[in-house]
Amino acid sequence: MSDHLQNPKLDDHPGSNTEKDPGDWVSADDPITGAQASYLTTLCEEAGEEPPPEGLTKAEASLRIDELKTKLGRD
Repeated sequence: MSDHLQNPKLDDHPGSNTEKDPGDWVSADDPITGAQASYLTTLCEEAGEEPPPEGLTKAEASLRIDELKTKLGRD
């Protein structure tokens, strides 16, 4: 009997738990982190957009970062 366990680190198509919608994060409503704020500000400058508004949550910042990365071709 072969009870071979698959190593998820070697899987080309890892399970769905590797990426979660930011709205589903436990910390989604927490305030934006310093690292997020810095990166988001840099991306806004590079994209020629207004700086991020005050009061963003972690989830909102993450979504905006993803949008700007796509706009700038950094997927």
